[in-house]
Amino acid sequence: MNLAAAMTTRLTGAPTAPTRGVQLANFVIFQAAWFAAVLGAAHQLPLWGTTCVIAAIAWHLGVSARPGPEAVLVALACAIGLVVESAVAMQGHVAYPSGQPVAGLAPYWMVALWGELAIALNVTMRWLKGRWWLAALLGAIGGPAAFSGGVELGGAVFIDKTAALATLACIYAVALPPLVWLGTRFDGVGMPEAARD
Repeated sequence: MNLAAAMTTRLTGAPTAPTRGVQLANFVIFQAAWFAAVLGAAHQLPLWGTTCVIAAIAWHLGVSARPGPEAVLVALACAIGLVVESAVAMQGHVAYPSGQPVAGLAPYWMVALWGELAIALNVTMRWLKGRWWLAALLGAIGGPAAFSGGVELGGAVFIDKTAALATLACIYAVALPPLVWLGTRFDGVGMPEAARD
């Protein structure tokens, strides 16, 4: 059985959701690419970190049962990330040391991280499907926490920390539920209902 098939096999043998092994691999690869992107930006090597994120996305597409919908999901997440992170940058509460060729727009490595977030939506974050309020709560807490971690590593700098964290909490609380919904709509990991019968 190849990895794409393993992603959608449950104990009964019927294809449905990712296995624990695939979830673990997704989590580890996601975290490694996140650190590479943030540390790359912190050390004036944003392209290097972005390349690691692209490699993580390519791995995910390579092991997905249906890479087409997952690629669409990644593209949509990047578009949302560009808008969201540009709004954060325009607020002036955050500054970036590198990877921001146009002032006021999101750094390209941050946009790539939103694409990377998409590879978790149908794997390690699959449990959020249909739980919109929980997704909003996770966005409100987890988004600023992850961003703060990036600041601690030097990938960004808070100009006004309180205002930045409040903005991030609001924006991520609003952004995560639609991303989870898009994950349901463009699920290339689990099998469609018709294929389960």
